[in-house]
Amino acid sequence: MKKPIIAVPIGDPAGIGPEIVVKAAANSAVTQAARCVVIGDTFVLEKALSTTGRAAKLKAIDEPEEGDFTEGIINVIPLNNIDPKQFKIGRVSGLCGKAAYEYIAKSIDLCMTKRAGAVATAPINKESLKEGGVPFIGHTEIFGKLTGTADPLTMFEVRGLRVFFLSRHVSLRKACDMVTRERIVDYVKRSAAVLRKLGIAGGVMAIAGLNPHSGEHGLFGDEEVREVFPAVEALKAEGYKVEGPIGADSVFHLALRGRYNSVLSLYHDQGHIATKTLDFERTISITGGMPILRTSVDHGTAFDIAGKNKASGISMAEAIVLAAKYSPAFSVQ
Repeated sequence: MKKPIIAVPIGDPAGIGPEIVVKAAANSAVTQAARCVVIGDTFVLEKALSTTGRAAKLKAIDEPEEGDFTEGIINVIPLNNIDPKQFKIGRVSGLCGKAAYEYIAKSIDLCMTKRAGAVATAPINKESLKEGGVPFIGHTEIFGKLTGTADPLTMFEVRGLRVFFLSRHVSLRKACDMVTRERIVDYVKRSAAVLRKLGIAGGVMAIAGLNPHSGEHGLFGDEEVREVFPAVEALKAEGYKVEGPIGADSVFHLALRGRYNSVLSLYHDQGHIATKTLDFERTISITGGMPILRTSVDHGTAFDIAGKNKASGISMAEAIVLAAKYSPAFSVQ
C-alpha cells in the first residue's frame, strides 16, 4: 500500500514555517510515513534550505503524482507569489499574508479533488492575513469556508490525550457566555462523530468544569448547574457515553491516564495549557468535522527567530505523521 500524499503549505513565508517544513521533510519518521508535497515559493524555500544547512534539492512539480519521493528530494508545487525585492523575513507583511492564504487554498484544493490525503499546515500570522486583504482570522476559518463546513471542530492530540474546544478565539468573558446546554450537546455529538471517523471507538468523553471545582454545586458559579449538567444528562439519555462536569484541575490528568478517550475543554486556554504543558512540541491540532483532514503545528510564526535556524522541526514532523496516520479514514487517496 502506498504511503499517503500529505500536502504541506509553508505558512507565512516571513516566519519559521519554511524552515520547519524543510527540516520536517528530511525527518526519517516523516519519510517513512508519508509522501510530502510542499506548496510554497521556490525563492523562500531556497532561503530556508540555506538557513538550515539542509542539502536537499527542490523538485518543482505541477501535480503530486509527478513527485520524486526518494531521499534528499523535496517536491514542491511552486506558486512563486513572493517578490524577492519586497520580501522581509521576520515582519508582518500583506505580501506574505496573501501568499500564505494561497498556499493553504491550493492544499485544500488538492484534497478536495482527491489528489492528496490530508493537509499538514505550518503557522500563519493573523496580522499579515489582514494586511494582505484575506477576510479570515486564521486557518480554521479558511478551511471552514473553502470546504463548505459551517463550524469546524478543533481537537488537540498529544501522547494519546485528546482535547476538543467549545470555543476558540473569543474573549474569556464571551467564552463563558458560550457555555450553554445547546452548544455542549451539539459539540459532544459532533466531536463523537470526529472520533468515530478517526477510528477511535469506545470510551467516555469528559466535559471539563468551567469554575473552580466545577462551582461546588453553585457555591461559586452556577454555569455547571444551569448548563453543563443538564447537557450531560440529555446526552446520556440519547445514549452518548459522556461524564461531567469534571474539575479542570484533574480531568486532563485522568484522560491522559486513560479514564476518558477525550475531553471537551470549555474555553481556549483551559485545554491549551494542559496539552502544551504536557509536551509543547508534540501537541498537534486536528481540524475535524470537514470532508478533508487537516493537522497543524500549534505554535506561531515566531518572527523573532525566523531566518536564524533556531526553530525546531519536531512539531511539523509530528503534524505530518499524524496526518498520514489518520488520512486513510477520509478515503481521498
